[in-house]
Amino acid sequence: MAQDPFDWIDRHHARRRAAGLVRTLRPRPADPSLIDLAGNDYLGLTRHHEVTAAAAAAARRWGAGATGSRLVTGSTELHARLEAELADFCGFEAALVFSSGYTANLAAVTALSGPADAAGPGPLLVSDAGNHASLIDGCRLARAGTAVVPHADPEAVRKTLEAHGGPALAVTDSVFSVDGDAAPLAALADACRAHGAALLVDDAHGLGVLGDGGRGALHAAGLAGAPDVVATVTLSKSLGSQGGAVLGPARVIRHLVSNARTFIFDTGLAPAAVGAALASLEVLRREPERAARVRYVAGELHRRVTAAGHLSVRPDAAVVSVRAPSPEAAVAWAADCRAEGLAVGCFRPPSVPDGVSRLRLTARADLSDRQIAEAAATVLRTAPAA
Repeated sequence: MAQDPFDWIDRHHARRRAAGLVRTLRPRPADPSLIDLAGNDYLGLTRHHEVTAAAAAAARRWGAGATGSRLVTGSTELHARLEAELADFCGFEAALVFSSGYTANLAAVTALSGPADAAGPGPLLVSDAGNHASLIDGCRLARAGTAVVPHADPEAVRKTLEAHGGPALAVTDSVFSVDGDAAPLAALADACRAHGAALLVDDAHGLGVLGDGGRGALHAAGLAGAPDVVATVTLSKSLGSQGGAVLGPARVIRHLVSNARTFIFDTGLAPAAVGAALASLEVLRREPERAARVRYVAGELHRRVTAAGHLSVRPDAAVVSVRAPSPEAAVAWAADCRAEGLAVGCFRPPSVPDGVSRLRLTARADLSDRQIAEAAATVLRTAPAA
C-alpha cells in the first residue's frame, strides 16, 4: 500500500500540540464588546467615521478590487495621491504602495540587496536577530549573503560591515514587535555610513506613534529623507487600513517599480484600503495628539503591570510585552483575560526569537483612563502563578 504523502503533517501537529504551540483561528464579531489590546489599531482609526466613509466612497468610485497589477490596471489616482501624502508626511522624497507591509518588506530587501560585483565581495545583508518575519524572509529570498547580528547592537553591525568590505544593506525594525523596544537608529546609521552601507528600516510600529505628530521613528531620529536610508511602513496599524509602502530616495522607488517582484506580479492594493489610509493620514495631521496619547497609554499599562511584579520591557512605542512562565500558561492567561472582557495577544515560539512566551498588549490612543485601569486590573487578576 502506498504511503500517505501527508502523514508527516499529523506527526508534526502532535508534536506542536504536546508543546502547547497549536494555533487556531477565532473569528471575531463585527461589534466586539471586549476591550481590544490584541489588535494593532494604535490610533483608534479603523472604525473612525471619516475613515470608513472614505473606504466606502473609494470602493463605490473605483470598484471593490484594483483589478490587476499596478503596472497593468491596478494603479489609480488614489494610489498616487497616497504615495505623495505618505512621502510628504514622513519626510521622504518618494513612496511606493504595496498590497501589504509584508510584500513591501520582501520587495525592499530583495530588490535593494545589490548586484554581485565580480571584482570584489558580493552584496551582504546585515539583519538584526529580532527582526520581523517579513524581513527575515526577504533576506532568505535575496540573492545575497546574510549575517544575523545580535539584537540592537550597532557595534556588531559595524564589525560585520568592516569584515565584509563590500556592498551591504543593514536591515532592522524601528520598534521590535515582540518586546516593543526601539532600535538605536542613529548609531546604526553611523555604522552604515562609516562603511558605505545603506540602512533599511521597517517602521511598522513607529508610524503614527513616534516622531513629531506620529511621523515615525526615522523622522524622530533625524534620518527621514537621507539619501542612504529607506523605510517601509504598514497601513494596517496606526492608519487602521490595509497595505504597506516603501519610502526613500526617488531613484530607489523608481528601481522598485521595475525590479520588485512583489510589486510587479501582485494585484494592487484595493481602492477602499487606499481611501481609508488617506483619510487616516488626514485625521492624524489634524489630531497629532493621538501619537502622544498612545505612548502615554503604553507607559501606563507598563507601569501598572511592573508595579505588581511582572517582567516587562519598557515600551518605546505602543507594544507592551508581559512575560509568561510557559507557552501553556500564556495561552491560558490570554483565554482568562478574554473571558473577563479583555482581548490580548499571546506570543509563543516560534514567533518569539528568544523562546520566551508573552502576553502582548497593544496600546490604543482611544482608550479612556477607566479602560486602561480595567485592562491592567484584568491582566493582573488573571495572571498565572510564577
